Amino acid sequence: MQGSFFWYELMTPDTAAAAEFYGAVVGWIPKDSGMPGMDYTVFHVDGYQMGVAGMMKLTEEFSAQGMPPNWTGYVLVHDVDAMAAKLASKGGTIQRPPEDIPGVGRFAIVADPFGAVFAIMDPQMPEGQSPDMPSMVPGAVGWNELYAGKGEEVFAFYADMFGWSKEMAVDMGPMGIYQCFGVNGTAIGGMMPKPEGVPQACWGFYFIVDGLDAAIDRATSRGGKVLNGPHEVPGGSFIVNCLDPQGAAFSLTSAKR
Repeated sequence: MQGSFFWYELMTPDTAAAAEFYGAVVGWIPKDSGMPGMDYTVFHVDGYQMGVAGMMKLTEEFSAQGMPPNWTGYVLVHDVDAMAAKLASKGGTIQRPPEDIPGVGRFAIVADPFGAVFAIMDPQMPEGQSPDMPSMVPGAVGWNELYAGKGEEVFAFYADMFGWSKEMAVDMGPMGIYQCFGVNGTAIGGMMPKPEGVPQACWGFYFIVDGLDAAIDRATSRGGKVLNGPHEVPGGSFIVNCLDPQGAAFSLTSAKR
């Protein structure tokens, strides 16, 4: 569906360690993508043919340019070049111009006007099934969250780019308004003012687990760190924000502690 996040990609300096970590914490099954000339891992949820996320090595070249280990979300679009041009005309930046990945699709790496990085892609979707969003299937991605540069301005940008609609809004007092957004009336994420401790606007992603406390134990016992939480959110779910052993931020969510 155009305007939806559909893929998530980890860049990390130690892919073997990250595969073991996320396999243990989230339950993902890592498999080689089989793409010729490219070392790319696909994370699968047990029982589903299609993967939910990918992983590639963060090279020394990228690290030297100041890129930290990170997760990037991909938004599905039907014309990457046109959408990249539209984004640039509205104050966003193109960090990696549109290009093709044979057999995979055409993509570009971009940032919104306030610096939050994401990707746009017109994929050649493989056959098979993956967990739909929203879903509470363990291993699926359950929520997309933006620490936004400016609330109303940044929402207007994404609404114009992808047709996102405002869904539930939560007043968090001094932390500002947490604005949920959706595609075709289905909430897929939220955005809030960037907290003072976060250096720049950025996207974060919540991976679903079956029981939050046990998942936190699995993460911390393997070198992960808890940054915030755990705590309950409106709707009854529980969340925690974390850092993996290589330094990439990620979050977990579950219907139960």
